[in-house]
Amino acid sequence: MRMSRTFTRPALAAGVLTLAACARAVTVSSAGAGAANAPPATGVTESEVRRLLGALADDSMEGRGTATRGSERAARFIAAELERYGVRPAGDSGFFQRVPVAVVNRNGRRTLALLSSLEARDTLAGDARANAVNVVGIIRGSDPALRDQVVLVDAHYDHLGIDGREPGDSIFNGADDDASGVVAVLEVARALARGPAPRRTVVVVATTGEERGLLGTRWYIQHPVRPLDAMVANLEIEMIGRPDSLAGGAGRGWLTGYERSTMGEMFAAAGLPIVPDARPSEQFFMRSDNIAFARAGIVAHTLSSFGLHRDYHTPSDDVAHVDFPHMTALVDVTVRAVRLLADAPTKPEWKPGGRPEASSSRR
Repeated sequence: MRMSRTFTRPALAAGVLTLAACARAVTVSSAGAGAANAPPATGVTESEVRRLLGALADDSMEGRGTATRGSERAARFIAAELERYGVRPAGDSGFFQRVPVAVVNRNGRRTLALLSSLEARDTLAGDARANAVNVVGIIRGSDPALRDQVVLVDAHYDHLGIDGREPGDSIFNGADDDASGVVAVLEVARALARGPAPRRTVVVVATTGEERGLLGTRWYIQHPVRPLDAMVANLEIEMIGRPDSLAGGAGRGWLTGYERSTMGEMFAAAGLPIVPDARPSEQFFMRSDNIAFARAGIVAHTLSSFGLHRDYHTPSDDVAHVDFPHMTALVDVTVRAVRLLADAPTKPEWKPGGRPEASSSRR
């Protein structure tokens, strides 16, 4: 999630050993009144959540700074997981959607800028080029009447890299922001790919460059793998690694811009523990990738449980501070929420005045 204030720490690179964490398996499910009416089991386990988060937020990922060696490692890990689940690749290079970015100097500071095309990147000098990719997969819908409609679920996998000026720990692991969201997207992909197939088509995306101005999402909107006019909903997953007391505590999340559309009401009617954002003054609806989709006219919100913890955008946002029982429960909720968006006979709609002002036309 992007800060509302300026953050200038540069992302550097360093190499360390890879580590994957494992722990006891805890299956989280919500039984219905009867087996015939119960939703498909999600199969979410605490051991798998720990494994995925432990890998993505490990020091070997070097803080996943945008367009760095660490982010490349993270992208390869995410793509390998999607392939293992049986998700179909949907990028321009397998699971990878190349995002053309350039290294530029702004006010004496090195930063990244989104270019107009891949060809434009090729014209730059080598030290001005940067390698960045979105990771994109697709689970095709099974219902002849609904399969051309698309639900997109996403999370950004980049973070802030390494800052050698930090005393002690200099790696910004970003366990909560937003390795936790990427884990949820991966678990959605696994659950839907292994069946039963969703009625609508579901596109799963791990985006790059959110911390640098929504670079990957802006590129995706210009180059969607399915037409934007076919998208009926977007659910962004951001910072679900710790419970928020204002959302009701462990296993519960909140939806940004809840009052803007009928999506939150759909979740509530299905009994999902997702409530309105209790901190509207923070304007979280405007501070993550969902806002770019919303401005393109798509009903788009972010699911989170961020409670303004003090480790936000610091090296202490690490695996040791994650509440895994809570996160496992909320990942399970996320899978059920996406299943609802994919299978419900109706789609979410903007309420009067709920859609934000468009920044560009849909294509």
